[in-house]
Amino acid sequence: MKTYINPIKSEWQDILKRPTKTVEDIEQTVLKVFNDVIVNGDSAVNNYTKIYDNVVIDELVVSSKEIKEARNHLSEDLKKAIKMAKSNIKQFHKAQKTSKVFVKTMKGVKCWQEKRPIEKVGLYIPGGTAPLFSTVLMLAIPAKIAGCKEIVLCSPPNKEGKIPNEVLYTADLCGVTKIIKAGGIQAVAGLTFGTASIPKVYKIFGPGNQFVTVAKQLATKYGVAIDMPAGPSELLVMADESAHPAYVASDLLSQAEHGMDSQVILVTTSEKFATQVTEQVASQLQELPRKDIATAAINNSRAIVVEDFKTALDLINEYGPEHFIVATERDDYFVKKIANAGSVFIGNYTPESAGDYASGTNHTLPTNGFSKAYSGVNLDSFMKSMTFQKISQKGLKNIGKAVEIMAEAEGLQAHKNAVTIRLKDIE
Repeated sequence: MKTYINPIKSEWQDILKRPTKTVEDIEQTVLKVFNDVIVNGDSAVNNYTKIYDNVVIDELVVSSKEIKEARNHLSEDLKKAIKMAKSNIKQFHKAQKTSKVFVKTMKGVKCWQEKRPIEKVGLYIPGGTAPLFSTVLMLAIPAKIAGCKEIVLCSPPNKEGKIPNEVLYTADLCGVTKIIKAGGIQAVAGLTFGTASIPKVYKIFGPGNQFVTVAKQLATKYGVAIDMPAGPSELLVMADESAHPAYVASDLLSQAEHGMDSQVILVTTSEKFATQVTEQVASQLQELPRKDIATAAINNSRAIVVEDFKTALDLINEYGPEHFIVATERDDYFVKKIANAGSVFIGNYTPESAGDYASGTNHTLPTNGFSKAYSGVNLDSFMKSMTFQKISQKGLKNIGKAVEIMAEAEGLQAHKNAVTIRLKDIE
């Protein structure tokens, strides 16, 4: 990790730059795959799976037999852990349900808002170097609570042409209605346009690499909504000398091992503490099975020493981290004032990995600075708000004149007439 001591504000943008490609770098590749899937459907999806994943798929849809076999291959301890995580995640997301909002705005005019589930959703579960069955929990559970009718899961197959047992078991446990052996751009294309095997959905959820992120963004041009532009994982830790260097290092490495394009950042008011953490990172790194991946991510990462907490807060809000850990003598200062972060973890005993798996909050979060404008996935992500209104004759008499005047002022005569014709009948 490269260390910066009291950098001036004009340097922050360069120091905090993410190691990601721009949309323009990837867009042509995505569009080529999209166009192929539009024309050739399942055949194109299978072809790109062969090209990118080096595996030939005979049947895109996972069978009930495969799900049963997956269930039998998992240890009871793992199944028990997954069920505990499911319980916590379900509790937290179920609590997010809101009741109908009903207001009489004036006599005879009733307005209300109700929420309805998005009927068809697609869940993208990354594969690659790790079976992220935890992401299945984070997406399928709120989708089920919301009442989505079709929950379609896509995940890249492994070298044997299978989806990992952990992913299949968790998907079945959480109520996924169809599981597809496809990942990458081709999976997003299938969910966007539909194929013989992959249903077209209304909204696509889930993190992925830079190609998946751009594919999701371009899917919006074809009328499909997305949760957010969630790309490579990132973590920022704000810590001072009251924190444990070993704990902080372990948190930084927990995100660094996600992928080579992940980024982790330490912000601290102590140069001595920064040195202690970087030494711990170097030491713990040697023991990791995913050492090569974590090392590449650490090379994209930073330790930044600042003068005081106010400067630290300004820098953190400028960065807008996906995950934000605060472990200082004054945690409340940051908790109350943080404006831009996907999810916040407070104190020495709140590792980010708890939120990744089992505490209850969702781990599908905005990256690349999008926490400045986007929320992480929650129950409302799988729902849409619909407004209703009902006006009585008396209500129309009360509101009608104002509508007529406003419509006429905008030059929309038909709008005015829609009120006038009714008022004449009432009178």
